Amino acid sequence: MNRKAPFICAILTYLLSVGLVHGQDTTQKITPNRSNAVQQQDKPYIILISADGFRYDYTGKHNAQHLKQLAIAGVEAQALIPSFPSITFPNHYTIVTGMYPSHHGLVGNTIYDPKNNSRYNMGNAKAVTDPIWYGGIPIWTLAEQQQLLSASFYWPGSEAAIGGMLPSYYYAYNEKIPIAERIQTVVNWLSLPAEKRPHIINFYFPEVDHAGHHFGPDAVETEKAVHFVDSAVNALNNAVAKTGLPVNFIFVSDHGMKAINREEPLRLPIKIDTAELAAAANGTLINLHVKNKKNIKTVYDSIYREAKNFDVYLKSKMPKKYHYGLKDDRYNRIGDIVLVAKAPYYFSNNKPNPGAHGYDPYEIPEMKATFIAWGPAFKQNISLPAFENIHIYPLLAKILGLHYEHKIDGRERVLKEILK
Repeated sequence: MNRKAPFICAILTYLLSVGLVHGQDTTQKITPNRSNAVQQQDKPYIILISADGFRYDYTGKHNAQHLKQLAIAGVEAQALIPSFPSITFPNHYTIVTGMYPSHHGLVGNTIYDPKNNSRYNMGNAKAVTDPIWYGGIPIWTLAEQQQLLSASFYWPGSEAAIGGMLPSYYYAYNEKIPIAERIQTVVNWLSLPAEKRPHIINFYFPEVDHAGHHFGPDAVETEKAVHFVDSAVNALNNAVAKTGLPVNFIFVSDHGMKAINREEPLRLPIKIDTAELAAAANGTLINLHVKNKKNIKTVYDSIYREAKNFDVYLKSKMPKKYHYGLKDDRYNRIGDIVLVAKAPYYFSNNKPNPGAHGYDPYEIPEMKATFIAWGPAFKQNISLPAFENIHIYPLLAKILGLHYEHKIDGRERVLKEILK
C-alpha cells in the first residue's frame, strides 16, 4: 500500500478482498499437543458461519430457499446491526469478541497506529498474523484456554496467536479450496475422536460480498452468489447431520451492501503531507492522524470549510452512537479527525465499484446484516427484533459453557430467550 495515498482506491480494496495480495497457502494448520479436557468432551458443538456482505433482506430478496427453511426450524432476527464502521474486519472481530471496534482495536480494514508508526490492512499477511493488532479474547481463544478445541476455515484474527493461542485447526485465508472440500474438512473435524474434535468451528463465505461490490446489491451476479451460499449451507447442514453430533449452526453476516454514486467519488479537500498527516482510508471512512497535535484544529477547519457530501468530526466530537470517539478509543487508532461519507457517496481516487458498505447502520438500512440460528440448543420458529452483533459472543459462550471475566460490550440477556 502506498502510504502517500490519501485513501485506498476501490480497485485496490477489491483486489485485497479477493485475496490476490494475501497469500494463497491451502494447507491445513494443526496446533500440536491439544486435546479436549475430559470434562469438556460432552459439550455442544457450534458452527459459526459468516457470509460476508449478506444483507439482512437477501434471504427474501434473492429467494434463498434453504435458509428460509432453516430459519423456520430455528431463530431468525429481523436484522443484525453491525458496529460502526460497518466494514468487514472490524465486524467479524466484533462478532467473536463481543466488543465494539474501538474497544478491540480493529477500527478499520485499514488502520494506522501512531504509537508504533505501523499500518494494518487486510491484504498484509504480516500484519494480519501479528497479535499486537487484536484486543479482547476471541471465542476460539476463550475455548482453547479452557481446553475446548476450536477450528477455523477462515475468520479475521484466526491466523494470529491472540493471547498466545491459535485455533487447534485452521487455514490461512485463500480462495482456492473448493466448497465440497471445505465441507468435507468440517465433517472430518467432527469425525475425529472425542478428545481431538473441535467444538467451535468458524466458516466463512466471501462470494456475496465480492458480487455486491463488483456488480451491486441488485445484480443477477449477487443473486447467484446468494444462491451459491444458500446451497452450500444446505449441503454443510446435511453433511454434518450424518455425524449424529448435537451441532448448532449460527449463520451471520458482517454488514450489508448499498448501491453508491459512482459518478461523483469523494476527494479529500486538502493535500496530504506525510510529514504532517497519516491517513487510513476505508472507502466510507477516513481516519486522519495529525502528527503535531497543535495543528489538529487548523487541519479540521480547512477540511470542514470544503466538505461536501461527507461529515467531518474531531475525535472528541464523534456522535456517541458510533462508539468510535475519544473516550472509546482504547488503542489510539481512531484518527484525530474522522471523515464519514454520506450515503451514497464514497471516497475514491478512481471510479468506485457499484456497491459499498461502511455507513451508519441506523441511518442506512442497507447496512444491516443477517442472523439465523438452528440446532438442538435453539427454540424453533422464533422471530427476533434487530439486535447489535456485540451480543453474539455471550451467546456462543453460554451454549459452549465457557466462562469469561473480562469486560465485553455484549450482554447475555439479549439473546437468552432464544435458547431452549
